[in-house]
Amino acid sequence: MFIEAPELSAHASLRHAFFTRQGGVSDGLYASLNGGLGSNDAPGAVAENRSRMCEHLGLPPENLVSLYQVHSADVVTVEAPFAERPKADAMVTRVPGLALGIATADCGPILFADPENGVVGAAHAGWKGALGGVVEATVAAMERLGAARPSIVAVLGPTISQANYEVGADFVARFQAEVPGSAPYFARGREDRAQFDLPAFILDRLRQAGIGEATVLGHCTYADAERFYSFRRTTHRGERDYGRLISAIALIP
Repeated sequence: MFIEAPELSAHASLRHAFFTRQGGVSDGLYASLNGGLGSNDAPGAVAENRSRMCEHLGLPPENLVSLYQVHSADVVTVEAPFAERPKADAMVTRVPGLALGIATADCGPILFADPENGVVGAAHAGWKGALGGVVEATVAAMERLGAARPSIVAVLGPTISQANYEVGADFVARFQAEVPGSAPYFARGREDRAQFDLPAFILDRLRQAGIGEATVLGHCTYADAERFYSFRRTTHRGERDYGRLISAIALIP
């Protein structure tokens, strides 16, 4: 049902989980732990799935907060559950008992924590958000709440791997123009295509941000259909929709 990161589990003041697609009540394309509020799954099933996630985290269902994600670098400081999801791609808080939940299905879910200073964060990092600065913006927002960069631990959860992320020449050209020395993120693909290493790009952004520790779980969403949803796999199969994985972190009340 979930994967935990040792780097975060080591701290008694935190609860977190990178939830898989297993252990829920949704069926069909969404089987089974779909937490996506923006999917076309039955709302009641999504609500029950999210309730199960909160049960694992030891929190009431209303305390799992999510964003209307738009592939931006915008960060929201959370002080209470939202009446309406704001458009942004990262959240930070120092309020115990609030679970910051990021939805993904190939993009990178990043969970951040500064246990020493009592600040946590969560970010949705696709290529556009990572290129636009969502990692740096999240770290800066945590600092404004009292976090210290050397004390921040960040873990990148299940993300599409380089072997399954084919991109075109225009994509490569954009990175070459905006990211000096970006060649190592690309491997030769078929014909005029290339394979992009999104996890490596995100990891380098985390390390360049000057935080204390940054790690990658190393699970590929595309390759493991049993445990993970994947937008790209759904597209290749011609399916009409897909579920969303939830990655969440909270300070213990």
